[in-house]
Amino acid sequence: MRIKAAPMATVFFLLIHVYPLSAAERHIMEPRVPVDKLEEARTLMSPLPDSAEVLAQGKKIYEGKGTCFNCHGMKGRGDGPGGATLNPSPRDFRHRGMWHHRSEGEIFWVIKHGIEGTGMIPFGGLLSDEEIWTVIQYERSFAGGRGRRGMGRHRGRGSMGQCEGMGCRGRHGMMGFE
Repeated sequence: MRIKAAPMATVFFLLIHVYPLSAAERHIMEPRVPVDKLEEARTLMSPLPDSAEVLAQGKKIYEGKGTCFNCHGMKGRGDGPGGATLNPSPRDFRHRGMWHHRSEGEIFWVIKHGIEGTGMIPFGGLLSDEEIWTVIQYERSFAGGRGRRGMGRHRGRGSMGQCEGMGCRGRHGMMGFE
């Protein structure tokens, strides 16, 4: 009788202690870019100016062609109708800590390539690099700030004329689009 109880106790332990950890939302500070792409992603910087025009265009893409609102919600809370059943739940763009600790290049990479094992699909086939940078500027506005000052300690520095992977990087960021 004790032999049969041991496997049941193990199953019970796993259901109670292990399953909830795997089903919980990932910690907001956990990088979403694969480790082998992280350094490259962190060097990418938006070539776009902080402007009302870019912000308005980002809103148009977010609410239209990009369909970002479907999962992230109209106010960027991660509460859109398409995201209701996703695990982990969609990113809440109002969280200032996320914007402070994630580089804009990491966010660019995630939008372009998606995040494996989540509902975040790659949008690189739908949106151009410029459109992705535009959307990032709008998404950043949900946290109550404009500008890149809070865009993390991982802004990175490229060398002039360095082109590879996800675009061209220079002293001032992306120099061109793929």
